[in-house]
Amino acid sequence: MAQTYEFYAERAAAATAAADKAQLANVREREMRAAKTWTDLANQARRVTLQREKTEREKAAARVAAEAGED
Repeated sequence: MAQTYEFYAERAAAATAAADKAQLANVREREMRAAKTWTDLANQARRVTLQREKTEREKAAARVAAEAGED
């Protein structure tokens, strides 16, 4: 199942919160790295979704144009 932007963003927020609460520097750094990774994944998921929507709009427009040409 493909994960959504919201899922990744929630995980990034959780990692950031864990980093804020961490008392040990290595734990804080680990959580900050995780937050960055989750944020990157969220941004990628958003880009993929936007590209998919654009492709669907273009395909729909092409279908309409093709149907109009058949008449």
